[in-house]
Amino acid sequence: MAAGKTTLGRAFARRQGLSFIDLDWHIEARFRKTVAQLFAERGEEGFRELERRMLREVGEFEDTIISTGGGTPCFFDNMEYMNQAGTTVFLQATIDTLIRRIRASKQERPLLTGKTDTELRAYIEETLQRRMTFYSRAHHTFCADELDNKPQIETSIDRLTLLLS
Repeated sequence: MAAGKTTLGRAFARRQGLSFIDLDWHIEARFRKTVAQLFAERGEEGFRELERRMLREVGEFEDTIISTGGGTPCFFDNMEYMNQAGTTVFLQATIDTLIRRIRASKQERPLLTGKTDTELRAYIEETLQRRMTFYSRAHHTFCADELDNKPQIETSIDRLTLLLS
């Protein structure tokens, strides 16, 4: 959450002449409901099964950069599937960066509503600790702390291009 998956993914895809898909947006467009609505209707288990099916659908596309939600790699065999289907990159950002981006974001994040900075920090630390087992299986890890303006994004694309070459 707030690591810059969509920001960097979209900009990187554009520079490389590739298509870009944000998995959450794809799901919302296909089902004409927000992820929050789908979670509420189906529960987490139902949503995660839907997400798994949609991941496999977009994973078959060629020449496409896919940005997944932070939980996607942590369910079923999704991380193994992603590693087999293409090159995976874990965008790692410091907790301070994540907090700053979450606070600045206009995106509604129901799980974080009303949390103080201390509570938010604890939530992020605990979530990252739980998920790191999955994230660490990515082919590459990339520092995504500097994505706050166009020059930083351009420099990050250059760094990512070097990492993947």
